[in-house]
Amino acid sequence: MMPPRDQEIKKLIGIAGSKGVIAKEIMTDTVVVSQWVRFKCRYGCKGYAKHLSCPPYAPTPSETAAMIKEYRTGILLRFDGVPGHESFGPDDIPEDFHGFYRDLILWVNRTVHLIEKTAFYDGYYKAFGFGGYPCIYCEDCVAEECSGPVDESTRRLCRHMDMVRPSMEAAGIDVFATARNAGWEISTIPCRDLEYGKVLHSKIVSVGLVVLM
Repeated sequence: MMPPRDQEIKKLIGIAGSKGVIAKEIMTDTVVVSQWVRFKCRYGCKGYAKHLSCPPYAPTPSETAAMIKEYRTGILLRFDGVPGHESFGPDDIPEDFHGFYRDLILWVNRTVHLIEKTAFYDGYYKAFGFGGYPCIYCEDCVAEECSGPVDESTRRLCRHMDMVRPSMEAAGIDVFATARNAGWEISTIPCRDLEYGKVLHSKIVSVGLVVLM
């Protein structure tokens, strides 16, 4: 029998806490989905079309908005800091910084997957997670290795199909607005001389989401 919702929420928040993650229950009508978010992925992100958790493989904002409307509650997850890099500045970040944040990306996406999977096996079969950042389960994603047209068929080659979930931003979720609706004040981090990726400080906050029912 499926445990009562309040009991399940408490359990899932406890699991998140055991992973060093702050979690809180939210109503899904506070999740903000906007078309402009996808444009930030298409124009400005070096990971575009290189990871199966990102556009154009991720759901469109319209698909995400329609899907979110099928849920009433969810759990928002907050990840503070970067594992393995307690304090750093722009001079510490390599030009190819994806690997620099490897432990952070795994922390976010593995926790999201664990929360989703736990809820599913507890009877909350609609549970679905949205992670953050380009996927890093593989050193090189098959999406980047494949030549030819960029289309959905590439997904069948994914080596971790059971674990990969779209990032919130890739699916059109306004992470900043959604976090602020939950009472978390997060903001962009300035970069030195506006140089892509060269963030000035290490106080990075990441966000994940699991919708439940």
